[in-house]
Amino acid sequence: MRVVVAGAAGFLGSHLCDRLVERGDEVVGVDNLLTGRLANLDHLFGHERFTFLHHNVSEFVHVAGPVDAVLHFASPASPADFERMPIQILKVGSRGTHHLLGLAKDKGARFFLASTSEVYGDPLVHPQPEDYWGNVNPIGPRGVYDEAKRFAEAMTMAYHRYHGVDVRIVRIFNTYGPRMRPDDGRAVSNFLVQALLGKPLTVYGDGSQTRSFCFVDDEVRGFLGLLGSDHVGPVNVGNPGEYTVLQLAQLAVEVTGSTSEIVFEPLPVDDPARRRPDISLARSLFGWEPEVDLRSGLVRTAEYFRELVAGGR
Repeated sequence: MRVVVAGAAGFLGSHLCDRLVERGDEVVGVDNLLTGRLANLDHLFGHERFTFLHHNVSEFVHVAGPVDAVLHFASPASPADFERMPIQILKVGSRGTHHLLGLAKDKGARFFLASTSEVYGDPLVHPQPEDYWGNVNPIGPRGVYDEAKRFAEAMTMAYHRYHGVDVRIVRIFNTYGPRMRPDDGRAVSNFLVQALLGKPLTVYGDGSQTRSFCFVDDEVRGFLGLLGSDHVGPVNVGNPGEYTVLQLAQLAVEVTGSTSEIVFEPLPVDDPARRRPDISLARSLFGWEPEVDLRSGLVRTAEYFRELVAGGR
């Protein structure tokens, strides 16, 4: 296939480009480098099946030639970004989605939206199945991301129903692994970098809130399973293993061999109390199950951050 990947220089987008090129697809990577890094794609530059377009998808998107699939992974996605760039997040979720859907419609291509477990907000149903409508504060600080993705899902389904565009929607739960930004404000990157630098690990609240963490290799395998399936509509792809944030911090100290202490700070506004995917649909549709356990994944991620720290990056 010839595939357009928006957000190609980001954490997830770059890993997805790797797998697509490896399996023989031709990939056009698109990114405005707001939060993406060209270093994530260095190994693909010069490859005969990879080209890169420096472009903001919140503006009109043109790609010459045939396109079989348009994969929308463009958006700042970490809690720190919600405060730093709220307008850009809302634009890429609305205008960016509109432009990429227009590209898919024009090319007769399949459209794949990277949505998020954030559409469930602070859930009142646990674990969260795809038919749960969520509990989101639309005007809170997290609302810029939550509502951008909810709108993107609505527009995706509208293009499917009105224009007949073939669409897929994945709801991504906390994903981690090499190429995460060390300063992105997510729990895994925060804890591992703090531990490697010998700094106190900052746990918000009392650490009893829970999350489910999926290693990036498993996550991308789920993306490709959904892309190749016939299912239209949201599908959860995440690891159903559930850990408290305090457990994650303790494990980060353990796998890095750090002597860092754990300190506690006030809980951010609208921070979800629990988050865990129901992956029954992914299992039944394309036989997807995560394979990498949290400890093993953290060890591999810690090695990546160890290299960054050693190189002063």
